[in-house]
Amino acid sequence: MSSYILILILIAVGWLLARFRVLPQETPDVLNKVVITLCLPALIVIHLPGLEPSWSLLPLVLIPWLLLALTVVIVLPLARWLNLSREATAALLVLIPLGNTSFLGFPLVEALLGPEALPLAVVYDQFGSFLIVCTHVLFVVGWYGAGSNPDALSMLRRVVSFPPFLALVFALVLGNAWFPGWLDEITRRFADMLLPLVTLAIGMSLKLRLVSSDRVPLLIGLTGKLLVLPAAAMALAWLLGADSDVARVAVLESAMPPMITAAALLTGAGLAVRLAPALVAWGVLLSALTVPFWFWLSQHVF
Repeated sequence: MSSYILILILIAVGWLLARFRVLPQETPDVLNKVVITLCLPALIVIHLPGLEPSWSLLPLVLIPWLLLALTVVIVLPLARWLNLSREATAALLVLIPLGNTSFLGFPLVEALLGPEALPLAVVYDQFGSFLIVCTHVLFVVGWYGAGSNPDALSMLRRVVSFPPFLALVFALVLGNAWFPGWLDEITRRFADMLLPLVTLAIGMSLKLRLVSSDRVPLLIGLTGKLLVLPAAAMALAWLLGADSDVARVAVLESAMPPMITAAALLTGAGLAVRLAPALVAWGVLLSALTVPFWFWLSQHVF
């Protein structure tokens, strides 16, 4: 619960700073740009080179990608049917399949399932959530942030010039093993700044009273992230024949609230600046109820 409490406190501090106009109005935009330009690339450079695939853990790799596919299949026709805005559609495509699988997921998995389950959570996070951020999220931001009628060239230009994408290429080509100690320390310091900066920016952008056009996407997003996807993860774990520990980790990780970093990518690109922070804030709050439920159910099913 300490992870939940820390995020809620930082969101509340950000909201109070904005409410009493302690900082300039454009501060959230500046914080998001710092995160996208420095903090997230640093995180990518630190973690991506260390990925080591393992066939024995295949369900943990497949489930987050299958949940992403399920989200796309449901959200796109639903958004068209409900006539949702491009920004709302982008937010749902990003924040339903992606949860806080590291900052919240790791301590919760360790606390609920024991320290031996933590490596399984790392596999789900690194091979699932992290790679989805580096691919799917960059595509969505590039496509939906390119205007009402984006062409392939402009979308490609936005993606390849995006700092996290450049960091992805750098990490894959050069890695980080050659970093001297001082460079590794600086890179990790930038990565450590991500959570407080992003959470403060979300709190400063948070509007507790949403405009009417954001209420339906908010309901869809929270229902999909906190209820539908964990249920789908449970079914997929059963179909894939995952052992009990792998299945429980997959269900818990899929039940995490919307990812803060993904929300920062959206708002940093000028997409869903009200909806994305609201999905994160309300998701963290409500998941304090839903995550224990999915843990209890997974204990009885697997």
